[in-house]
Amino acid sequence: MAVESTIWLFCLLSLFCGPSKQEKPVSVELSCGAGPSHVVLEPGLPLLLDCNLGASDTPFNVTWFKDGQTLPLGGGDYLQYLANGSLLLLPTSKDGQPAQDMEGGYSCVTASALGALTSRTVNVLLASLSKFHQEPSAQTVSTGGAARFECQIEGVPTPVITWEKNKAALPEETRFISLPNGVLQILEVTKEDEGAYRCVASNSARKDISHEARLTVTAGSTEALNRVVIVAPPQNTTVVLGRPAVMECMAQGQPKPLVSWSRQDGKPISTDVVVLATNLVIRDTRRHHAGIYVCRANKPKTREFVFAAAELHIPAPPVILQPPETVSLSRGNTARFVCNSSGEPPPVLHWLKNGQPIKSFRRMKTQSPGVLLINQLALEDAGYYQCIADNGLGTACATAKLTVIVREGLPSPPRHLSATPYSSTTALLTWEKPEYNSDQIIGYSVHCQRTAGSDNVEYQYAMNNDTTEYHFKELLPHTAYTFFVVAYSLMGASRPSLPVTVEMLEDVPSAPPQLSIASTSPTDIRLMWHPLSLQRSRGAVTRYRIEYSSLDQVDTVFSVEVGGNETQFTLRELQPNQAYRLRIAAGTGVGFGVPSEWAQHQTLAHYNHSNHSMVIFAPTELKVRARVNTLNVTWHPSPNHTLVSGYKLSCREVEESANGERTTQTHTIRLRKKAKYHLLTGLVPDRQYEVRVWAFNKQIDGAASVWKGRTDKASDRTSSPPMRPPPLPPSSIQAKANSSTSIWLRWEKPRFSNVRIINYTVRCSPAGATNASLVSYHTSSAQEILLGALKPFTSYELAVQSNGVDVVGPFSTTVEESTLSDRPSTPPEELQLSALDSSSVLVSWRPPLEPNGIIISYMILYSGNLSQPEHLWKNLSQDGSVTSVEVQGLSSGTQYFFKLGASTEVGPGPYSPVKDVHTPLQKYELDIHAVTGIIVGVCLGLICILLCMCFSFRNSKSREISGGLDSTAVTPQYRRGGCPVPSNVPECSDSHELETLMPPGSQESGQPLAEVPEEQSLMASANPGDGEDAPAAEPKVAWNGSVSHNWANRITRYRDTITEDSPTLINGALNMLITDNGM
Repeated sequence: MAVESTIWLFCLLSLFCGPSKQEKPVSVELSCGAGPSHVVLEPGLPLLLDCNLGASDTPFNVTWFKDGQTLPLGGGDYLQYLANGSLLLLPTSKDGQPAQDMEGGYSCVTASALGALTSRTVNVLLASLSKFHQEPSAQTVSTGGAARFECQIEGVPTPVITWEKNKAALPEETRFISLPNGVLQILEVTKEDEGAYRCVASNSARKDISHEARLTVTAGSTEALNRVVIVAPPQNTTVVLGRPAVMECMAQGQPKPLVSWSRQDGKPISTDVVVLATNLVIRDTRRHHAGIYVCRANKPKTREFVFAAAELHIPAPPVILQPPETVSLSRGNTARFVCNSSGEPPPVLHWLKNGQPIKSFRRMKTQSPGVLLINQLALEDAGYYQCIADNGLGTACATAKLTVIVREGLPSPPRHLSATPYSSTTALLTWEKPEYNSDQIIGYSVHCQRTAGSDNVEYQYAMNNDTTEYHFKELLPHTAYTFFVVAYSLMGASRPSLPVTVEMLEDVPSAPPQLSIASTSPTDIRLMWHPLSLQRSRGAVTRYRIEYSSLDQVDTVFSVEVGGNETQFTLRELQPNQAYRLRIAAGTGVGFGVPSEWAQHQTLAHYNHSNHSMVIFAPTELKVRARVNTLNVTWHPSPNHTLVSGYKLSCREVEESANGERTTQTHTIRLRKKAKYHLLTGLVPDRQYEVRVWAFNKQIDGAASVWKGRTDKASDRTSSPPMRPPPLPPSSIQAKANSSTSIWLRWEKPRFSNVRIINYTVRCSPAGATNASLVSYHTSSAQEILLGALKPFTSYELAVQSNGVDVVGPFSTTVEESTLSDRPSTPPEELQLSALDSSSVLVSWRPPLEPNGIIISYMILYSGNLSQPEHLWKNLSQDGSVTSVEVQGLSSGTQYFFKLGASTEVGPGPYSPVKDVHTPLQKYELDIHAVTGIIVGVCLGLICILLCMCFSFRNSKSREISGGLDSTAVTPQYRRGGCPVPSNVPECSDSHELETLMPPGSQESGQPLAEVPEEQSLMASANPGDGEDAPAAEPKVAWNGSVSHNWANRITRYRDTITEDSPTLINGALNMLITDNGM
């Protein structure tokens, strides 16, 4: 891989860095997918064709083709093969000569271990520029009129055409319109526009300049321009898909006419079509642009108008819509590949296997276009299958890989097949069980197919594992059949057995030849007939037997036999002017078949010297379907129909009586040469009729085909012969939305049809509809129909029915398709307005009744002035899922007008009727949010005050208890816990806390100080057992909850109780040193 890459890079460097100074090549990938159908080999730009088919990372065994022929392996002056399999096309040779014979269709085939693949074909074109097909011509135009110059030139790539005036670029004015198709229009011509005009065409090949054409401007009368005239009507144009297109329409008149465009089919002109002055320009053509465009020029303020129409045809290269799918199947199964394509003209499909065309044979067949069927898969069927679509503009392809899986333990194929014909229509097929794994067999499949022909139907029959023979019936006589057998186990299928072929026995012919009779002399009758088909002969015809007798001696019948290779015979020595009856029968080795009906002929009375060599045969396969009052007659043309001018049909009633048949009046009808059927009406039920059909020309009448039969009984219809089974429904039904109101429906004929289909009935109904009035029926004689007058964005159920001559078949399975979306046809419903306050309004609504698509947005227009133009109203857009909105920023005490519209992806729909609403005057309104904040703030402040008061009350109680302590009760140096206290504590002369609560044991109550105060007892009891000398806990002094009323005395007394020996006070608080528990 590395070596190949190095060689490839070296080749490229040698090519593009050498003396030739070639630029970087243009690379085009040839694959089996989408890609360009044409590529241009431009001067100085090499073209690199890269074969990339995805079969492997590095393709090998790459073979290149040009126009279907293999390119030489050695390359050439303009061809070079690269190491990675790519093909390099050089615009010039090594000696600088331009490329020659390089144009053509290039493709490649790459092979891998899994199979071979072929690419799509790319057409390589050499850059070129032709001579001018049309050059501008001199013109004389009146002032105010319009001038038009045109240049036509072809080139690859498409040349760019520009215009010059007096050898300088045109002035940049809107009056000068240069169209892509080489047309220059000058509107409202003035005197300054006079001059010499020429066009310049250029592409990568070269540049060319046309000769000059002079424009002369005269001061002509405006009366000559009074009538509206289209001076440059649109022309029928064919543009390949993707190329630009121009529909020109240039009108003159006084005053200036108004030019408008429309489509003849009523569809709107696509939004990507540019209107350039009065012309339509399509920069990038697509399929939907095709159609007939109508240009209409109207004189302002009058009904005077003229119009012109032209068709835009857009052929398109093929595109694969449905590629075949890669599958892995077990041996013995059936593989079905489906490939659908589109293009204009419709492409032709064919299949490849490993790069080679597929030929239909016993197991592999191509059915309806785009379907490949492979029965009884074998190992050799594995590989790459490609669908190739071609319509002359390009090719498209798609690839699918088929893998055949073979499991271990499968039975071997059945052995020793033997087929023995028992009669002309029956045969016995026998076989032996497989050699290996025969005990695992659960059944067999027996296959039968006609040997001759390439598109024969294969019949399959399933058998149990308890038998090894099968009796075939209803085979065709004298026809070769091929049989084979496949064994099945729970693991899968065996390989097919070796086929065996047998030819069925002969039988007597099923029909007589068609007989034509003519006389060449008064004593001769010349008989001619057409050989029987293989289906009717049912064997090799070895002889014919001709029987005849005169009408006056019907009991005396003469018989003559001729060889099987004869097609005419002359009876001689007959009586002149004598009526004879004749018939013929064909015979095989088994015997003679049924003879033809007796035909009557009268010999000539005398010699006729006219030309008797021209004989017209009777029409073949005359068939009559009898009904109660009608006879439906059908036939095939005469074998020598080129001599025929038309046909004659006669019908007469034959009455049976004891004396024989009695005929009534004969009615003869002349029919055209192309006629193949005729319906006889007004007949009597249950009557015998004779129908004759024969061909004629200006000289003679041909031989007649005769039918005799009865019409049906009117009272006993149930006893009539059973009708033919109805025709099968159509297949491959495809529906595609064409517009918002139409759907294209296409289908194919039934694959197996036992009756002639004359037309089709299409049933159309909205999906899920239960109302029978919504179901519509349409008739089409073609295999497609455009269903119109449908509702936009609505799902429809479609089915198709086949109709025979007198019988109709069942409807096919339904297909569902939705029409395209459109603008809403109705406005939103129930528009309601509610003033919320002086500056806002609540707008609510319901979706439109006929949205015709998904609503993507709503447009709310409102204004305080009803007479104001709509574009000045304020516009508020809302998402399509919203059905109410609050409009804010309005003025108080004002009347507002609202209307509402809805839009789909296609565009906006109509607006609803205008509704109005009054916003109230602005009043003082209590701000509930501000009031709530104030209330919350006040409450929080009150709560803080209450908490502070509670905290202050608690501290005051502690200080009052401390004030009642006896300083002599405890050693001054020690306090609770044995912690020493400094003796030089300064006097606390300032107390910041007020004592308010006093216990009953205070000094004011007169109790001695020697009692243990509550604070000390409580603090001592907090740590019981802290040291052996710890005093016993005293009972706590209970507080009765009383409150002192003498605030001043208590404050003074509190301060007086503080001495040098008192505990340290810091800011009025008792500082106790506690060392208990390490604190």
